[in-house]
Amino acid sequence: MPGAALNPSTTSPRIPLLTRWFMLPTLVVALLFAASVRAQDFSHPDTEPSPQAALAVQANDALTAGDFAAALKLLTDLNQKSPNNPQVLYDLGLTLEALESNSPAPAPPDPTAPTAESCYRKSIDANPLFPPPHVGLGLLLARTNRVAEARTQLELAFALPDIEPALKARAYRALAKLDQQSTPPDLAAATSELLAAVRLTPEQPDDILLSAQIADASADLPAAELAYRRYLALPAANGDPQVTAALAHILLAQHHLADAEAILTTALVQHPGNPTFTAQLAQAYLQSGDPTKAIRAAPMLVQLHADHPDDRAITRVLARVYLEADHADQAEALYASLIAGSGDHPDPTLLDASAEALLSLHRPAEAEKLLKQAITNPAGFPTPDAFGDAATRLAFAASEIDDPRTTLQALAVRATVQQPSPSSLFLEATANDDLHQTRNAVALYKQFLDAAGGKFPDQESQARKRLVELQHTK
Repeated sequence: MPGAALNPSTTSPRIPLLTRWFMLPTLVVALLFAASVRAQDFSHPDTEPSPQAALAVQANDALTAGDFAAALKLLTDLNQKSPNNPQVLYDLGLTLEALESNSPAPAPPDPTAPTAESCYRKSIDANPLFPPPHVGLGLLLARTNRVAEARTQLELAFALPDIEPALKARAYRALAKLDQQSTPPDLAAATSELLAAVRLTPEQPDDILLSAQIADASADLPAAELAYRRYLALPAANGDPQVTAALAHILLAQHHLADAEAILTTALVQHPGNPTFTAQLAQAYLQSGDPTKAIRAAPMLVQLHADHPDDRAITRVLARVYLEADHADQAEALYASLIAGSGDHPDPTLLDASAEALLSLHRPAEAEKLLKQAITNPAGFPTPDAFGDAATRLAFAASEIDDPRTTLQALAVRATVQQPSPSSLFLEATANDDLHQTRNAVALYKQFLDAAGGKFPDQESQARKRLVELQHTK
């Protein structure tokens, strides 16, 4: 999600935009206010306007001008004269919200002063069938993370017969965002609610952004890419760096490296030194398989890590660069620090990466310990193949320390997600050989030789030798 630091072990960064989504823009507030306070009809010149009507006209004028302080005074006077008027109470709540959002620092709370929430609730009490305060309260509750209460108010608004289409669409959009960000997310409901909103009112920029995030969370990467690109093409997006980072993440996940490099290079011109863009561009260089680009990635990340030593995502990408550059000792030190800071349930892909570094350093016993923990959480791996690779590394680590039973157990786990390979067949053959499972070992050595095809001369020579010895001992 735009804004959060890059995490190479996940494919669907999420963007933390709840506050922005539910915050009503000042101009929109003013326009809503201007339409919400109904002044008295002055079409009869012989009729003197009531004091309340005059106040309502002045309040409308103040709101249209964006003078919320003046509007607050006028609406407060109106509320004193008509304390149970649901429209006035609702408008007063909106005014208080606008003042709060525009205030650089909140004033000390006065327990006797009205609040936006209290005004909305009083408006609902005055007329439970009046839809606007239900929606206003629902949005406010969502903004303050009282999700269950927010959902109740928004759903109550839907059931009211007089709710206007535009207001109903706002409620649908709010529910869609709540469902998209719930734990676990209800992506089907979020999609349905977003479509319902678009059927009621024209598509808005934030609708496109939300559709991108839903597709991202659903692992529909092509759809997410298309929606992020649509959003960034809008003038309203103004090159949003969070959304740009989200699009780059999707491109990296799809291995569209040239596109990712182009977007990130431009983004870094516009936002020099941005740590997320720098880390993503370094990752693109690293994934390219081009040694000249990999060399460029290292100094970028070394400096970035020096500037942000506590950023775990940056540390992790730098560790991978070190590992790819055959500096396994530096990689292992970084991975160890990340694991130490992960608590009792570290990311299994982090354990796997650290074990890979340990195997390069010829420390298989330590690698085996980490890999045993890693494969207990298959869901923590981004793909079945990634899980299978970790199980393969465990089998290899176990074979290095003469632990054939663990080797076979690891290969059995691997077989649930990957087909046998020459390497896995050789490991399985030698493990059975070590356990004196002669019949199995002979069959597996033969399968290995058939699959190897001369590509593994050392292992093939060993397999032929063992076949002769095993058949001689029968």
